[in-house]
Parts: sequence; C-alpha cells; structure tokens
Amino acid sequence: MSRPENQQRSRLVEILRRTVRSGSVVSDGPGYDAARRIWNGAATARPGVVVRCADPADARAAILAARETGTPLSVRGGGHDWAGRALSDGGLTIDVSGLRGVTVDAGARVATVSAGTTAADLAAAAQPFGLAPVTGTAGSVGMVGLTLGGGYGPLGGRFGLALDNLLSADVVLADGSVVTADDEHEPDLFWALRGGGGNFGLVTSMRVRLHDLPTLLSGLLVFPWAQAGTVLTGLSDVLAESPEELTVQFGVLAGADGEPVLFASPTWSGDDVRAGERALARLDTLGTPLVSQVAATTLPDILATIDAQFPAGRHVEIRTRSVPSLTSGVRDALIHAGSTLTSPTSAVSVHSLHGAAQRVPVTETAFGSRDPHLMLEVIAQWEPDDTRAADHRAWAHEVTRALEPEALPGGYPNLLGPTETAQIAHAYGPNTERLLAVKRRVDPENIFRAIALPESATPLTTLQDH
Repeated sequence: MSRPENQQRSRLVEILRRTVRSGSVVSDGPGYDAARRIWNGAATARPGVVVRCADPADARAAILAARETGTPLSVRGGGHDWAGRALSDGGLTIDVSGLRGVTVDAGARVATVSAGTTAADLAAAAQPFGLAPVTGTAGSVGMVGLTLGGGYGPLGGRFGLALDNLLSADVVLADGSVVTADDEHEPDLFWALRGGGGNFGLVTSMRVRLHDLPTLLSGLLVFPWAQAGTVLTGLSDVLAESPEELTVQFGVLAGADGEPVLFASPTWSGDDVRAGERALARLDTLGTPLVSQVAATTLPDILATIDAQFPAGRHVEIRTRSVPSLTSGVRDALIHAGSTLTSPTSAVSVHSLHGAAQRVPVTETAFGSRDPHLMLEVIAQWEPDDTRAADHRAWAHEVTRALEPEALPGGYPNLLGPTETAQIAHAYGPNTERLLAVKRRVDPENIFRAIALPESATPLTTLQDH
C-alpha cells in the first residue's frame, strides 16, 4: 500500500472510531475474516476497513466517513452476489449482515425487514401466521439485495417479483440524509429502487407485502438424461398452458452418479389444492421420472432445499440469458449444457416470469423486462481444491454463447457480472434513461455501486475523481 493510501486509511479509521457509536471497526482479526467470507468462495477482495454495523446509525456514519475521505465503499448484506461486489477491495465495506430483524404485522399482512435479513429469516417469521413473502429460490440470499434487483422465485406467477411486493424503504443517501421512499414520498427514488439495485443509497429497512399462504404444493422430479429432449418438449407445452398459480423451476444438473439429469421443481401456490395436484401430476407424464416427490410443504422448507444444494464456500461463476420461451434452440442449448458438464456441482437453472409479474407495466418500476420470458442461470460451481477452474468457467461461457441466438437483449441485473457490458446496456430496457437520471440526482458522485448500471451519456463522477 502506498503512503497516500496508508494516510487515507488512517484518516478513515480515525473518523470511523470517533463516529461509529455501537458497531466495530476492523481491518484484521476474526471479525474482519468473518465479514470477508461470502457465498462465493472464489472472491478474493480484501477491504481496507470493515464496519460491522450494530444499528442504522453506524451505516450512516460509515457512509459519511467514506465520502469525506474519498474511500470507495461497498455494502455487505447477505453476501450472495456471485461477483463479490459485497466487498470493496482496499476500500470500506459496510457490513449490515448482523441487522437481521423481522417484525410481522399479521393483520396488515406486512413485514418490516432490517438490512441484513435473509429470505430464510423472513419466511420463517411469516410462517407461524400462515403468511408468506415473495422471495427468490434460496434462503441464504439477503432480502434487500434480492428485492432491489428483482427476485424471481416460486411464488412469482401468483404474486409477482419480490420487488413488486416492496411497499417502502428507509434509505441513507450519499449525503447522509435519511429518507423513506414509497409511492407518495420520494416516488422517483422508490421507482428506481424497484429494479435498479443498491445503486442509490443504503436501505436500512424495508416494508414488504405478505400473502395468505398456509400451505404450498412443491417438490422435485428428476428425469433420466436419455429422456431430456422429450421431457423438455413436453415442458414447453406445460409452461405455455399453466395457470399463474403454478411456477416451475427446471434445468440441468448432475445426478448422484455424476451423469447429467433433467430436473423440474414445481410449486403450486393456489387455493384450490386439487387443481394443484392435477397440474403437478401432468409433469409426471412427461417422461419416466427417476424421482417424483411432490407434497404439501412450506416456503422455509423450499428455500432450505436450494441452500443445501448450493452451500457457501464453493467457487462460483454465473452467467445469465433470458429467452422468450422454451424453443427448440433453447432446448438444444440445455441438452448441450448437460452433455458437456465439467463439474458435478454445476447446473443450469431456468426461472419463469409469467402471471402477476408480467401484468406489471414495464415503466411502473425500473425492472426492464415484463414480457413473459425464461431467465436462465448458468452456474459453474466447483470445490476450492479443484484444479479445473478454467474449464468450469469456460463451460459457463460456452453455454451462454449457445443461448445467444435465442436470447433477448439484456439480462437479469442481479446476475450480470460487471464485465457483461453488452448485456448491461440493454438490461433496463425502456427505463434506462430515467434510471440514470435518478442516479445523477441522488448519487452524482457514484458512491453506491452495486449491481451493474449501463453507461450514461452524462458520466457520473467517482470518489477517486475528487
């Protein structure tokens, strides 16, 4: 570290230790190491300083200190972003992962969620009341980051994306001011938060809508690889004809013997259980499943199943493409992906935007794609001691190249890596210019850099420019 960098960090630490009242300011030791451990074990960034927040005031003090000293910052919530953007390499990381409170107002069907709350925390808090939030597919993902960027999940067909269920957010802006954004207060900021990610401020808490949902039907079907083409062809019809209460996540993974299999994980969220049983039974007829386990369950159990399959600490690289439907070209690309798997823990997971999520007008939130589509998550995953990392990354790139002729412009911002500039340019669709205008108004110095935003015709300044 150069002398000016040392001086900058010393000044930052001095300010933080004077202004952060209840958290801890660390640059080494067990607390620092814990903050550096995120879901993707391949992340190598080393923050110069970490503030482990005990309350929202700590976060505000850290933001002001970073701004005063010109130190780049990041916010670590659930730490699930595969690209490791939770960690500011050499800069300041504001760790809000300890702020995991949930308050449920069962009568209003609303939950108030603190900054570090995970999807599993929220689902567990709502479950005793027969209520469920709209989450993604994994329990260990931070709810704030997921919600601000989108949130495809098992309830999306009936209740929309996670961001469609955001009612308000308490936000610390770059200048240290604290605002509540909702439809009536800071409406432009509220619009941008719903899809534009954590690029506009630090959300210390948010209120989200809950839904009456005491029971779900869900489970797993696994089909032998020899039937992949037939099952995918039949599944394209199921997806086209299914009611919005049925959401089917499906894709490719390795079976117990390391050979590829096709999986389908359906969830029925409708009130008519018998209709759900009939809809789910149709999936059984697509082939001869090796596994067919569908039953009444709860959202916490669904989330725990995915967490077990994709535990923290493995090395990960993710690519994403969105396609209008399960065409023959997409089916061929999925079969190619399974046939060329390089790691027994890699997978392709396909998520659906349909039903309630597609009925939201595209300009109502910053989220850029509301036409019905499938979002493909290409997950290269391997153990830390695996020496074939380059092969696994190459597999992920090859699968996304195979999907490119079928793909829509852009992609899911929560999964786009920072170097995917061609996709990022189109990720917000018709909302791009308005989104960047809000960014210029509330954060002209570009202090908050979370999921990728497209380049602006009027460049933002950065802390390093000052």
